[in-house]
Amino acid sequence: MSDKTYLEWPFFEPRHALLERELDAWAAQNIAQHHEADVDAACRRLVRQLGDAGWLRHAIAGAAGENIDTRAICLIRETLARHNGLADFAFAMQGLGSGAISLHGTPAQRQAYLPRVARGEAIAAFALSEPQAGSDVAAMQCAAVQDGDHYVLNGEKTWISNGGIADFYVLFARTGEQPGARGISAFIVDADTPGFEIAGRIQVIAPHPLARLVLRDCRVPAAQRIGAAGQGFKVAMSTLDVFRTSVAAAALGFARRALDEALAHTMQRKMFGQMLADFQMTQAKLAQMATGIDAAALLTYRAAWQRDQGRNVTREAAMAKLTATETAQQVIDAALQMFGGLGVVSEQPVERLYREIRALRIYEGATEVQQLIIARELLRAANTQEHTKEQ
Repeated sequence: MSDKTYLEWPFFEPRHALLERELDAWAAQNIAQHHEADVDAACRRLVRQLGDAGWLRHAIAGAAGENIDTRAICLIRETLARHNGLADFAFAMQGLGSGAISLHGTPAQRQAYLPRVARGEAIAAFALSEPQAGSDVAAMQCAAVQDGDHYVLNGEKTWISNGGIADFYVLFARTGEQPGARGISAFIVDADTPGFEIAGRIQVIAPHPLARLVLRDCRVPAAQRIGAAGQGFKVAMSTLDVFRTSVAAAALGFARRALDEALAHTMQRKMFGQMLADFQMTQAKLAQMATGIDAAALLTYRAAWQRDQGRNVTREAAMAKLTATETAQQVIDAALQMFGGLGVVSEQPVERLYREIRALRIYEGATEVQQLIIARELLRAANTQEHTKEQ
């Protein structure tokens, strides 16, 4: 049983603690961790389960434009990750894939897509990365040229989660209003649109649906553009500000599960006439693991709380994502070491966690990119203060 005292922190309201308790009980009964060979089918099933149970409604703003509760999203991701990494993925991608519509979509767009996402009837995807444009969004080459009341899209996207099973993609393409990141727009592209193709599937160490996309003279109605022309970078970054914090929460879930597994194992594993937990070096490592988790949780739920107060959290979300994912990697590695040979046996809990955590240090901005974001925000604030003094 993971430590739940963090739910008493002032970042949360009573409804958040209730949400966590209800989801924890539901997850224990409905999504027990086990290996499934058909990952696509497992994701579809999990999306439908999460929708039927009402959990997906927390991942979207709703057709009427209600605010996204960042703390709720983070608590849900942490809890799901602790129980089942693929369930966390399924929930997160419904939120990330539809997030731009939640935050910037027209009433018609919201009504057309968000209710189906919330019910688990439509699977969403977020298509930003390209072979030469991952963290460097300004290097994007996928182009959209307006032709009357349509845009014609040509280009390639890669590392697209839910690629191959999504019903629609929030896709970003260069429309050229200005150079660099200021000339990008966001579009909703239905999976059955002519000219849209799944060029290939990508296999990774923690299996989930992932694909490369190709667009060849793909005609998308102008009414499917999200936000103003040339504002796609802002659309993408505001979406990532919400869900980057939730990546940190998922890392917390993985880390808490690893600590639980380590505690249970060390208290029953005998070595040299005593339990593994009796060794001082084991106790020191457990203390480091627990302290790191609490530090990461404080940063994560600070960022979530601040966003729910309407504040900009670019720096805080980056700090949370960086700290939580790096800490979780260390915690899980330490837990696996305590299990010895058993820790690297396929499908053991700590072995699964070891594979699942690695990607979190990369996607939605690698650790090094988070460092750049934090430094940029610090320098911007310092420059602003300097200019204020001069005036």
